[in-house]
Amino acid sequence: MHSPTNPFLELLRLWIERTADAPRAAWFREMLGAVAEARSGQVLIQAIGFAPRKLGKADLALTADDFLAADRTRPGFDPTGLSIDQAARIGFVLASHRDDASFAETVEHLYQTADLGELVAYYRGLAIFPAPERLIARAAEGVRSAIKPVFEAVAHRNPYPREQFDRNAWNQMVLKALFIGSTLSLIQGLDERANPELARMLIDYAHERWSAGRAVSPELWRCVGPFADDRASCDLEQLIAAGTESERLAAALALQACPQPRAREILAQHPLLGKAVEAKELTWTSIEDPNRARI
Repeated sequence: MHSPTNPFLELLRLWIERTADAPRAAWFREMLGAVAEARSGQVLIQAIGFAPRKLGKADLALTADDFLAADRTRPGFDPTGLSIDQAARIGFVLASHRDDASFAETVEHLYQTADLGELVAYYRGLAIFPAPERLIARAAEGVRSAIKPVFEAVAHRNPYPREQFDRNAWNQMVLKALFIGSTLSLIQGLDERANPELARMLIDYAHERWSAGRAVSPELWRCVGPFADDRASCDLEQLIAAGTESERLAAALALQACPQPRAREILAQHPLLGKAVEAKELTWTSIEDPNRARI
């Protein structure tokens, strides 16, 4: 049988064989070897199609050491919530790699013919697929999807967008997350890739929502704060004074990140919030925590 040499494939094999019982693990090993040695793509398609039936759909049994190993092997690789059939499908695709050009063609064909479960697996696989620069257009197609699980397979817990998307694609992804009600907190590189153009887009989006009588996610201000201009500062001043509890906390965090003197003046008018931010008692991951003490 073919022995995996790809470090990502080896990790997936380890996790799958630990999670599956002996007959299922044996099937996976057999199919992995068959895909690696196949001269046509039909074996790959069959292996992918049978993965849920043969292996089930349980989440992988991962330990803290597994997450450390994932990040050591590929910084940012986060297998949280990866099911055994998703891991197997990603593994089969990895095993099919011969060269970058043919691999990109194979993956594109798989995307075009995939059902929803396969799409989610393939988009999660972007984190560890070879030839990432050849898959940018396909990844961008994923974040244009109106299907939330597909969008989040690209956008969440995935280092691919942070590393491969240009500014326009990145900004559109962040805006799309808010538009479909998806959290921003699971987007890797959210703070590092924030930019003035994105901040302006988000302010415009917030005003459109308010004009239509709709709420705005407090997370939006995370990408605005570092680049807040006078218009944004006025919005944050109103939120911290009269917004919901989550909006007030988000406004305080955004103002803390803003380099403008006006931001310091606004925060000074709300000393309890200002002190909580300074002491790091308040963070973007804590503002929606129902157990957090009210400030």
